[in-house]
Amino acid sequence: PPATPAAPCGAAPPPGAPLALCAPLCQGGGGGRRLRAEPGDGAQTWARFAHPPAPEATGLFHDTFPDGFFWAVGSAAYQTEGGWRQHGKGVSIWDTFTHHPPAPKGGLPIADLPSGAPSPVPPATGDVASDGYNNVFRDTEALRELGVTHYRFSISWARVLPNGTAGAPNREGLRYYRRLLERLRELGVQPVVTLYHWDLPQHLQDAYGGWANRALADHFRDYAELCFRHFGAQVKYWITIDNPYVVAWHGYATGRLAPGVRGSPRLGYLVAHNLLLAHAKIWHLYNTSFRPTQGGRVSIALSSHWISPRRMTDQSIKECQKSLDFVLGWFAKPIFVDGDYPESMKNNLSSVLPNFTESEKKFIKGTADFFALSFGPTLSFQLLDPHMKFRQIESPSLRQLLSWIDLEYNHPQIFIVENGWFVSGTTKKDDAKYMYYLKKFIMEALKAIRLDGVDVIGYTAWSLMDGFEWHRGYSIRRGLFYVDFLSQDKKLLPKSSALFYQKLIEKNGFPPLPENQPLEGTFPCDFAWGVVDNYIQVDTTLSQFTDPNVYLWDVHHSKKLIKVDGAVTKKRKFYCVDFAAIRPQIALLREMHVTHFHFSLDWALLLPLGNQSQVNRTVLHYYRCVAGELVRANITPVVALWQPAAPHQGLPRPLARQGGWENPHTALAFVEYARLCFKELGHHVRLWITMNEPYTRNMTYGAGHNLLKAHALAWRAYDEKFRHLQKGEISIALQADWIEPACPFSPKDKEVAERVLEFDIGWLAEPIFGSGDYPRVMRDWLNQRNNFLLPYFTEDEKKLIQGTFDFLAFSHYTTILVDWEKEDPVKYNDYLEVQEMTDITWLNSPGQVAVVPWGLRRVLNWLRLKYGDLPMYIISNGIDDNPHVEQDELRMYYIQNYVNEALKAYVLDGINLCGYFAYSFNDRTAPKFGLYRYAANQFEPKPSMKLYRKIIDNNGFPGLETLGRFCPEELTVCTECSFFHTRKSLLTFIAFIFFAFIVSLSLIFYYSKKGRRSYK
Repeated sequence: PPATPAAPCGAAPPPGAPLALCAPLCQGGGGGRRLRAEPGDGAQTWARFAHPPAPEATGLFHDTFPDGFFWAVGSAAYQTEGGWRQHGKGVSIWDTFTHHPPAPKGGLPIADLPSGAPSPVPPATGDVASDGYNNVFRDTEALRELGVTHYRFSISWARVLPNGTAGAPNREGLRYYRRLLERLRELGVQPVVTLYHWDLPQHLQDAYGGWANRALADHFRDYAELCFRHFGAQVKYWITIDNPYVVAWHGYATGRLAPGVRGSPRLGYLVAHNLLLAHAKIWHLYNTSFRPTQGGRVSIALSSHWISPRRMTDQSIKECQKSLDFVLGWFAKPIFVDGDYPESMKNNLSSVLPNFTESEKKFIKGTADFFALSFGPTLSFQLLDPHMKFRQIESPSLRQLLSWIDLEYNHPQIFIVENGWFVSGTTKKDDAKYMYYLKKFIMEALKAIRLDGVDVIGYTAWSLMDGFEWHRGYSIRRGLFYVDFLSQDKKLLPKSSALFYQKLIEKNGFPPLPENQPLEGTFPCDFAWGVVDNYIQVDTTLSQFTDPNVYLWDVHHSKKLIKVDGAVTKKRKFYCVDFAAIRPQIALLREMHVTHFHFSLDWALLLPLGNQSQVNRTVLHYYRCVAGELVRANITPVVALWQPAAPHQGLPRPLARQGGWENPHTALAFVEYARLCFKELGHHVRLWITMNEPYTRNMTYGAGHNLLKAHALAWRAYDEKFRHLQKGEISIALQADWIEPACPFSPKDKEVAERVLEFDIGWLAEPIFGSGDYPRVMRDWLNQRNNFLLPYFTEDEKKLIQGTFDFLAFSHYTTILVDWEKEDPVKYNDYLEVQEMTDITWLNSPGQVAVVPWGLRRVLNWLRLKYGDLPMYIISNGIDDNPHVEQDELRMYYIQNYVNEALKAYVLDGINLCGYFAYSFNDRTAPKFGLYRYAANQFEPKPSMKLYRKIIDNNGFPGLETLGRFCPEELTVCTECSFFHTRKSLLTFIAFIFFAFIVSLSLIFYYSKKGRRSYK
């Protein structure tokens, strides 16, 4: 169950009280109160999150948000309103900046370009944008569809006061915002209103130099007072200024944003100084004149990044703390702590950082009723000055930032007033990347609340609709609703992210669902519990007892054994026990309690020339001994004839040189090789795999065609000549990772997912388990693109291939998301018109393999739907883990959850599941994947092996209803491997001794009796 959050510092500060006054109430330890935090305490955050959490805490966290949580969406006036000169609106600095962009550094203005130079592309502007000014009903209907409780929007200063100064306001501008607020009231949506979101009236920039002039604060106060008087009765949450870091630094120091002033760092710090004083003036205005009657709350939206240390050293952590001080603390510490800048800034910037007077510190301190946080790409990875990272690593980690704010600023109430990500400007409605970032951030906010005790009161997805994205123009999109900027009506079309957010709000988070709960139950008594070693080590080193030479021990000088030349004993026959490597491996398997062991033969090692003209009898004998010893240990061998592997794809070199599977002759050579294996090993093997995990993604159509025929010919050979004597079964083992639509609401993504499944799995499965021919989806797709490389089977070949199976075996490791939108051209597969991606909330292995247990259940159901109710084996399933971690928690989590999903498929879905095989046996043959650690020629069981053994011993996950069930142990009788069969010589000798003993006793008895008669 989730941890109970620590008690927040009250529900809210008393009306009129600065937030800082709440802190003393939280001192002490009893009654759920939290200890007072001090500036610098945030540095504990990096140590707290230094060690990776347990796997179950890393991925999706199932819980809900507190009752009354604020679910919001936001927008900004210049980005979405348009109507830049409609109904008396004045010009803003962003109108000027986009119409007359400054020349790049070192470049020429457009007017000064040499004649004949190509005309640049006209700069993007917000003149029309999403045309929100003319579409109040349209925008609010989108809010109704989402089901949000709050809507954050900004008022355009130049729309209500065209010149920015007090005087006759623009009535049309006031009417627009009044109409918007009235519509919100009808919908029951609370407004969160931003007074200044970067769009200063141009007149104030021209007349005063903008925010570089302290006098601007008085005009800002007049504008705020107008807004409070006209709208305050309906507004309970006000934001004075959005992201003052960006306004000050990139508006007046770097000039990257409007008004585009390329001043000095000193000017940037001066502007920030003035912004803080202006904000405090507005807070005090509201607190004194409007709070008593309107009862609202006021704050400032502070934007931040998150930063991680390159190394977990005190110095690196100190640099990370400094980075946050220079961006977030620059504004947060004066407001939330003591009215002054962070010490790290004062120590490093003493020559350029302005000073506050003592009266100014008191004026600024505590001027926020909640902590309004903005987090996302507007600042992170976009507008953060590289020098302010202090050589550490930027990271999009919201949970850590929330914990840092909680500790650094004494547990404030945090309202996330802007958060989200972006997609390419060409992406339309299926914005999968944005949706999964949204999911990640909301999940991190939930963990911060439930696991870390942070008092987060609301979340705002950014933004409601696509709009003008500042310095990025229209090259990216951040809206939940799609806008076609070239259309006249500018309809809002809900994207996949909007549908996701609407469902999430409806559920108030991520409540536990029945399908996510572990299932209690057991598998059938004859269930195959196995382990895999694809590349079994063939060690034909014989024990010392097979050496026929005679040795003398030189006890006086060298103390060594000296071989006696010419002295040789009689050479005896080899026995399986003479292979020193086999018995230890069998002992490990018995320790694991598995019933089956799956391994692959090495075709190139057995038949170096690819045919029976040269057979490696030693290796063949070794494999026979492995199989025989397994059966003796009551472990069923599951043997694959071919496994793609380096070098030469697991083929003998001569065959590889002749084209490998591209050459039809390879199929005939494979059948010859298969017959040899059936003949020599078949008496020990009950389950055969012809081809183990042929990887379709790097296979040509010709190679796949011949591979299918080779499998079919081998199956027919076994069926006709060997099955009636050996009583075995044979099939192919496919690789079957699950393919999931990235946008579950998108028909196009579902179509793409089905296409990829047919190309990945159906390519080889459909001819064998289905129609005898390639999937129709595959053939049609290639024909539509004039690709006629996929061969055709003759009718005889179809009959040859169709039905060549006794069971359906497949390996499964992970789940992949697919999207039809071309979001990232580098990762886009033009051949299948698909983009693969992952859900960033998923747990990942060190090798970046996603851990998605439910994908196994879905692929089992898909296979049954496609090919019928066949007996199925999960022939390989496993994950890599950090070899340096003693407690391999990830693999334990993986096995526990994947086996449980297999149980759900068997119990709940009725899948005819016959076995599960864990990958892999040990780290020697599969580094990082093994259930046994290998070091210094020793095998050591990992905790995951012991967990798997426990699951095997319990035959699943027994609950109260299944505790009484008992599976009688069934021993496999091997007539050829029995004690008497394998020890004929020993038994003959024992019989002779026993016979001699009986004869001796008889003679003794006879002569002793005869002697007594003579005595008489």
